[in-house]
Amino acid sequence: MTQPPQTQRYATLSMTLHWLMLALFVGVGSSFVAGVGVALAFGYTDAVSLTTIGAGAVTYIVGPVTGAAIGASSEVMALSIAAGLIKAILVMVMTPFVAPLIGLNNPRSAVIFGGLMGTSSGVAGGLAATDPKLVPYGCLTAAFYTALGCLLGPSLLFLLMRGLVG
Repeated sequence: MTQPPQTQRYATLSMTLHWLMLALFVGVGSSFVAGVGVALAFGYTDAVSLTTIGAGAVTYIVGPVTGAAIGASSEVMALSIAAGLIKAILVMVMTPFVAPLIGLNNPRSAVIFGGLMGTSSGVAGGLAATDPKLVPYGCLTAAFYTALGCLLGPSLLFLLMRGLVG
């Protein structure tokens, strides 16, 4: 039996929201872990520095917000901004090249891409170079990504790092 059109529409929306939430948490988590890895490679071992630089890898906005909330030094906050800026530039430059490979050609994929990459300027620039019609979809979730990072950075992620490194 087929479902009525209205039920199908709600099922599709529900599935899209599930993918969006997964993309947001996977995006923030993977960026944070990569940033912490880079911070460890450069010799930072305290929880405040690791969290701030890891949050900076989420976006260049989340790093200073997190650092200010947990008491990071200005040099560590500057490094977190640099990490986020490098990510934004990489996303902006690489998006047009990887878009055909990952099927980045419709609003749904742009929403998921924005949730995974998260950096608003990088997503906006990359999608504008790929297909300007996709920019609003990617930027919508990139804004949620930044907000989620600002909420998780100084709270859950900091507590996690504090528990891991003391």
